[in-house]
Amino acid sequence: MTHGTHDFVDDPRNATIQVWINGHLKPREDATVSVLDSGFVLGDGVWEGLRVVRGHPVFLDAHLDRLYEGAKALMLDVGMDRAELTRALYATLRANDMLDGVHIRLMVTRGLKRTPYQDPRVCIGPATVVILAEYKTPLPDVAERGLKLFTVHVRRGYPDVQDPKLNSHSKLNCITACIQAYTAGADEALMLDPHGFVATCNSTHFFIVRRGEVWTSTGDFCLGGITRSKVLEACAEIGVAARERNFSLTDVYGAQEAFVTGTFAGLVPVREVDGRRLGSADPAARALTNRLRAAYRALVERDVANRSSDE
Repeated sequence: MTHGTHDFVDDPRNATIQVWINGHLKPREDATVSVLDSGFVLGDGVWEGLRVVRGHPVFLDAHLDRLYEGAKALMLDVGMDRAELTRALYATLRANDMLDGVHIRLMVTRGLKRTPYQDPRVCIGPATVVILAEYKTPLPDVAERGLKLFTVHVRRGYPDVQDPKLNSHSKLNCITACIQAYTAGADEALMLDPHGFVATCNSTHFFIVRRGEVWTSTGDFCLGGITRSKVLEACAEIGVAARERNFSLTDVYGAQEAFVTGTFAGLVPVREVDGRRLGSADPAARALTNRLRAAYRALVERDVANRSSDE
């Protein structure tokens, strides 16, 4: 059975969590939205995933930047400013007595529609805002074993078709890529850009290590990843050369190491791409990946310490 970066350890506490919906906390079984909600009808909305460490959403400012920029691009009025949304996030965590091992899904849709039609002008109410916080810990053996990737035919498209910079609810191209990857026996899909260069994975960002340098895509055809940007920051802090550049699958197959990044699991090693093993099977031999995992964790700790000092 394949295991992607978002596979998690089941936690029975999730059965009794409180979910924040438009200013009200509701038990999980009662946490519902209308069948006429824009998110359900059309996937019309934006969202963020956040990890929680010692009661604080990590890199919250960067996540809110991305959420509000996406909402502005879609002409979607969130209906709450950053301070109000931040208070709602912390209220949800307090209501569930959550501190660590928690993942938040923050979702904003255009709201209720008068009829199921795409035109935003048929919306009849304010935005729908949902904060779903769950106890979620990544499966530990995924990071130990490393991921198996498969390059799919589904491409990351041009921004004039559907801008990959938008973290929208509509993720159909990523879903079809994921389906192709897991039916091929892989954990996750590696996706190319329209020119045939490596872009990203279906739910994470992709990096390779070649001759002591870290390479990732230009970023032109992928979401502006928060963890991706923090890993590039970590490279600068520990003196590792990092390049945002075009590279091909030939470069990938010849890499000494590879890893993916994402909010949920942080840095996860990649052991195989399209049947080619990358580097050593020994986790201890992933020298640069392991250094960057430690450097990224240090950035997380610094961010949490700064938020704690602001309380």
